[in-house]
Amino acid sequence: VQLQASGGGLVQAGGSLRLSCAASGSIFAINVMGWYRQAPGNQRELVATFTSSGSINYRDAVKGRFAISRDDAKNTVYLQMNNLKPEDTAVYYCHMIDKAPFRDNDYWGQGTRVTVSS
Repeated sequence: VQLQASGGGLVQAGGSLRLSCAASGSIFAINVMGWYRQAPGNQRELVATFTSSGSINYRDAVKGRFAISRDDAKNTVYLQMNNLKPEDTAVYYCHMIDKAPFRDNDYWGQGTRVTVSS
């Protein structure tokens, strides 16, 4: 299974970006799929994710600015990021949990860099 993330880049504060993450390979059933980020010197943190129940969790700092969505037919999750702030600068990682018959498998994408200039 591979997660291919795209859509990062350099943007000015107040701007927008849309990240995409497509899962491919031998997928059984996507249980959880979402986005984390890691800024230099910081730990990786949750940004937004679809949970196993289908609900959505957002980090408080991005509520009202970011929106996660998905296309189940394409095994793809998106992150629309609006009103970006310099503190959103980080490498954004796609994350997925695949519910296989005997175990859950945890996957990470390669990361896409988002840089927000002030």
